[in-house]
Amino acid sequence: MSSSDDDDDFDEEKVPISMRSEWADVEPVPQDDGPNPVVQIVYTREFRETMDYFRAVYVSDERSPRSLGLTAEAIDLNPGNYTVWHFRRLVLETLNSNLQDELKFIESVAAKNSKNYQIWHHRRWVAEKLGTEATSAELKFTKKILSLDAKHYHAWSHRQWVLLALGGWEDELDYCCQLIEDDIFNNSAWNQRYFVISKSPLLGGLQAMRDSEVDYTAEAISLHPENESPWRYLLGLYKGDTVTLTSDPRVSNICNKVLKSNRSHVFALNMLLDLLCYGFVPCEELRITINALKSSGSDSPDLGLASTICSILESVDPMRSNYWAWRRTNIPFQVC
Repeated sequence: MSSSDDDDDFDEEKVPISMRSEWADVEPVPQDDGPNPVVQIVYTREFRETMDYFRAVYVSDERSPRSLGLTAEAIDLNPGNYTVWHFRRLVLETLNSNLQDELKFIESVAAKNSKNYQIWHHRRWVAEKLGTEATSAELKFTKKILSLDAKHYHAWSHRQWVLLALGGWEDELDYCCQLIEDDIFNNSAWNQRYFVISKSPLLGGLQAMRDSEVDYTAEAISLHPENESPWRYLLGLYKGDTVTLTSDPRVSNICNKVLKSNRSHVFALNMLLDLLCYGFVPCEELRITINALKSSGSDSPDLGLASTICSILESVDPMRSNYWAWRRTNIPFQVC
């Protein structure tokens, strides 16, 4: 809560709690900062009074409609107060409140505080109570948040939980496609796409989706080889299966295509280095392509292909030159 140098007056349109007849029977409980607080916060009158009355109902464990309304006022003043959210859940449960209305309340709070941990924790609690009845609303809610902030961590985390716990997979891959089409550099959308193809009960799993996904990813790489996301995605498609990774010609072909295009090739070289360390045997054409880069990217003597790649990367990726030098010294001895 922000502090103030003066004792702010209440909003003219808002009646102070102490002047409301329905609260006349309650004795507020002031905050106890001890006899000698080191740094005393100067709260506004509204905040101090609201929390004094909240402490009163919290201590007495009054789970009533007026307590529920009071938690809403306290949350409006400080949406990060864990205790207030916790007590609100207790009251909601005791009153058997309409949780669809609660979803609307959370959305109104999130409009100004969408990155507040307490909001998402509370939202999940409500969704769990509602079950599959909440699936559509939760997907729409996260979609709305992501339309404003495409990399919103809480929204993505909640969306993944909804899919796993409540379902709603049917249109998720299409949603990922649209996000990537809108912004091919959206690494969160690429992450969600991988989540969907590997977790969705409708798609058959990673192996079933691999063939079409490799083609999709290769196209994305061709358009923007400087975009790291599809390169990492491509590697993930072969997770735990290095034999298939090194034997699928599409992987080395896309690397060769990028290297010959005179465009950004750091990630292509990185991929080839990984392939070599996994046992990949390059064709002569690929060797020629890499050695052609050496003359402009490195003045090193004739080296093995993996060492040559590291040497080139040290030159073209100076920010990580120490890393590539380290990789060069840790190439398995059997790698060419």
